[in-house]
Amino acid sequence: QVQLVESGGGLVQSGGSLRLSCAVSGSIFRINAMGWFRQAPRKERELVATITKDGTTNYADSVKGRFTISGDNAKNTVYLQMNSLKPGDTAVYYCNSEIISNYSGRLLLDDYWGQGTQVTVSS
Repeated sequence: QVQLVESGGGLVQSGGSLRLSCAVSGSIFRINAMGWFRQAPRKERELVATITKDGTTNYADSVKGRFTISGDNAKNTVYLQMNSLKPGDTAVYYCNSEIISNYSGRLLLDDYWGQGTQVTVSS
């Protein structure tokens, strides 16, 4: 059983900062990549940032220069440092990971999601 647990969301004023964390636990053989997505009310879920096992990062244009994704391979944890937050960043933020899990010797590749954490930016 693989679980992704997010933390760090909350309410912040425009221009403020928040740091999200996502810890992966369970029968993990290898984590290929991790990332953050977000979904605002009445909008589709969108990619925010991703990071691969070798540290390659990718960002949505809307967050470049403001958000930084980083990972701690030893802790199976990914972080999202969000600076200069805007009201338009308000959304539920979801952690995502492509993981090869180990079930009794069987290796299974799958995509996993966290439960989501609310980020609200007030103007």
